[in-house]
Amino acid sequence: MADLASHKSPAPAAGDRHAAWRLPLGWWAAVGAVGLLALLLFALPVARLALAALAPGGAFDPAGLADRLTRPSVVRATLNTLDTAAFGAVAALVIGVPVAVLVALSDLPGRRSLAFLFLLPLMIAPQVMALAFLHLLGPSSALLGAVGLAPPPGSANPLLGRGGIILLYGIQHAPIVFLTLRAGLTRVPRDLLDAARTAGAGPLRALATVVLPAVRPSLIAAAALAFVSGVGNFGIPALLGLPVNYLTLTTLIYQRISSFGPTGLPDAAALSMAIGLIALIGIGVQAVAVGARPIRLATGAPARIALGRAGPAFAVLAWLLIGLILILPAAALLATALVPTFGVPLTPATATLDNFAEVLTRQAATLRAFRNSTLLAGGAALVLALAAVLVAVVAERLPRPAQRLIQAGADLTYALPGIVLAIACILLFLRPLPLIGSLYGTAAIILVAYLMRFMSLALKPVTSAVGQVPRQLAEAAATSGAGPVRRLVGITLPLVAPSAAAGALLVFMSAFNELTVSALLWSGGNETLGVVLFSLEEAGLGTQAAAIAVTTVAVTILLLALVDRLGRRLAPGVLPWR
Repeated sequence: MADLASHKSPAPAAGDRHAAWRLPLGWWAAVGAVGLLALLLFALPVARLALAALAPGGAFDPAGLADRLTRPSVVRATLNTLDTAAFGAVAALVIGVPVAVLVALSDLPGRRSLAFLFLLPLMIAPQVMALAFLHLLGPSSALLGAVGLAPPPGSANPLLGRGGIILLYGIQHAPIVFLTLRAGLTRVPRDLLDAARTAGAGPLRALATVVLPAVRPSLIAAAALAFVSGVGNFGIPALLGLPVNYLTLTTLIYQRISSFGPTGLPDAAALSMAIGLIALIGIGVQAVAVGARPIRLATGAPARIALGRAGPAFAVLAWLLIGLILILPAAALLATALVPTFGVPLTPATATLDNFAEVLTRQAATLRAFRNSTLLAGGAALVLALAAVLVAVVAERLPRPAQRLIQAGADLTYALPGIVLAIACILLFLRPLPLIGSLYGTAAIILVAYLMRFMSLALKPVTSAVGQVPRQLAEAAATSGAGPVRRLVGITLPLVAPSAAAGALLVFMSAFNELTVSALLWSGGNETLGVVLFSLEEAGLGTQAAAIAVTTVAVTILLLALVDRLGRRLAPGVLPWR
């Protein structure tokens, strides 16, 4: 990407906006292909879901929809969803804001390493995070048992229920707050902070009265994103809420589909519409907050707070936080995976790799799950990397509104809760379609759902890279007689390949151990790792579930390291920790 950065294309002139519409016929064919892709991946599933919710029998039935949404169990689940998502967003702000301020504005030692580790909970599947904390604080905790601090046998796990869900939402979504707020803090000019200090304000007072009010839109956007993520989260309430019958909308949908199969689809569609509506309101609040710019923040050098002698103390506090939210749960997960069964303390005599051998070499279901997840995640990563290049190249020739529309479509399907997309896919592919037949009950429906959900992850880095390819290269090649395909293969692809690879790795990481989508779409023989992990934990085989979780975390960290190495060739901002 360094090569691209040094040859940026000039910004399109105002007159080019009209020229963008005068594309050759071949380009319009490509535009049509991109439009068809957007229709299939984004618009059609959402429209099918709305149709099933509003007209389940083929006739418009708003009274039926109202009846399904006002049943006591649905009202209770809706209130639980709003309650946990709202307080989870508050917890995420409490955890994420101080870290964002320290990393973005101060000279804290080791800021980059801290940012990388603080983002890890966002990269790890929610059900893995929930499993790790369950095994950290439960009465059978192998880690606490090894030092004699485990709760008494038979006592309830303190994380089960509302409080645990809110706490885990806060930890899981704090990186979202960190990313959103850091982007705003880096725009705060040094002059603003210096003016407050000159007027006699100390660092904390200047922060509270000048800096944070200046980034209020980023704070609102961060809270809205954390709230939306909580509304659509399935892995955490599934592991912490279902055992004590504390239901949110996502787990209520899972219960309906698990209990009634396809006959429960009208109810599930209505609940999905409710989740989607709540999520869209949150996304709308975030969009309005981001669009609001009451203060010009982009002028002048960025603000910087010198911590001085307090720097080491703040560094200790920051690393203590990393230890509590990341290292201790990970250690508990590993300790659980190393004991032969629950309740056995971890000692050199009891430590065993038998759980890893069981899930990695003996159990047919887990072996199938590793194979299925690898193939599905790898297939989605490959297809989306190639599609992202095509979409980005075509979009770059279109007017700005069309570019924003394409990116918004991809962002919307990523922002919508995964369980909503899963229900949309079931409705869309349950009945046979021309040419492809019915995909319900096959691995293909999971792949299609992954393509819908993760397009945004593949598209953003490639769009950034394509925007920096100098047009003069393509124009020179065209003058020499090279056609569009040859220019794409010979010029554009080599230059954007690192970004496409980074996007593909991000897609693979997200799909490899996801649960929200595949929990409703899997079928016998098509189990994914998230589904098998959830099933093992429900069946009381937590040590084997922990072994799978440890393996997936190791794969995630390995892939993150690969992405980080690619980061040196990517545009600034593509990787959030750089």
